[in-house]
Amino acid sequence: MRAEAYLRNFLKALAAYPADRPLSKFLPDYFKKHKEMGSGDRRTTSRLLYTYFRLGKACLQLPPEERLFLAEFLCTTGPNEFLAHFKPELVQNIAWPLADKITWLEKEFAFALEDVFPFSKHLSKDIDQEDFLQSFFIQPDLFIRIHPGKEDLVKAKLNAESVAYRELSAQTLSFANGTKLNQLLDEGLYEVQDYSSQQTAAWFQPAKWEYWWDACAASGGKSILLHQLEPSVKLLVSDIRESVLNNLEERFKSNQIRSYQSKVIDLLQNPDPILHHFEFDGIILDAPCTGSGTWGRTPEMISQFSEMRIAEFRTLQQNIAKNVVKYLKPGKPLIYITCSVFKEENEEMVHYLTHELKLQLEQIEVLKGFTHKADSMFVARLLKK
Repeated sequence: MRAEAYLRNFLKALAAYPADRPLSKFLPDYFKKHKEMGSGDRRTTSRLLYTYFRLGKACLQLPPEERLFLAEFLCTTGPNEFLAHFKPELVQNIAWPLADKITWLEKEFAFALEDVFPFSKHLSKDIDQEDFLQSFFIQPDLFIRIHPGKEDLVKAKLNAESVAYRELSAQTLSFANGTKLNQLLDEGLYEVQDYSSQQTAAWFQPAKWEYWWDACAASGGKSILLHQLEPSVKLLVSDIRESVLNNLEERFKSNQIRSYQSKVIDLLQNPDPILHHFEFDGIILDAPCTGSGTWGRTPEMISQFSEMRIAEFRTLQQNIAKNVVKYLKPGKPLIYITCSVFKEENEEMVHYLTHELKLQLEQIEVLKGFTHKADSMFVARLLKK
């Protein structure tokens, strides 16, 4: 039967998974090596793997297939032929609200919600533990930011194709994950960017003709937000990876950003030989972090993560911040951002910035994206005294 074939495919892929790579990197390579799998088999295997890892570190004593069945039960609300074949006793309750499902599993099975994400003692104080843990069983949405002036055109095209979307603001739309927007919308009309990431722009507040540094620029999403807020801003963008900056250059071209410099900088080293006497009117430090606020999209990371890494990332962030802040003009802002939900990378880093580096805290917020089917982030705006 198809259900049994799907289970065999899942178990083979799980056995081949090296557990130190993102699933998004592993699956294309795996399917290239198994060309006998049809498109339906590939889709189902991918879905089952992602569903399986949403169980995090719960029920590790059970065989993989039993853990998969529990995860399927928690993650789906409609008819499920796969689960009905193996676990009809679960399917009869599949339409229950998620909280009721969890309560029932805790009574009838060896399941504990806190085991899914066993790092809850490290959560930032504004995060409700139960709501956050339940969010791992809900697939995040796909978000876009429409370029200014293109809003009506984009929405007209989507409406003409009967594509379902939610409008969170004039420029921010959300879609079911997996929506093939590149087949519907032309490049240059929008950027794929998570809802919480878009919200960080509210903390920038640039003024005309200022000089800003995006210190860990990656693909340049924050710089593009900054430029759209104030097109006259002059930019320095840096990253430790030259390949990333090459991709950033292409994005900047499509967004018509021309007034910028790009430098490869290792911020764990003293940047003086590269930056000399540079001074900035604002610095965006989207710091390297655990990425724990994004694990709803990459649930395999929960199983791969070791708790000791939280302290390692905090030390990394402190060393980077120390090398960045000295280039900030007095009275000007540092925008500190992480995509982490851990207090060590968030509130405790703000304590370091204010007490050790003598910055003045102006605003701070945990962006609880898990309540909007989005990533969760942390942002703080601090001024140099």
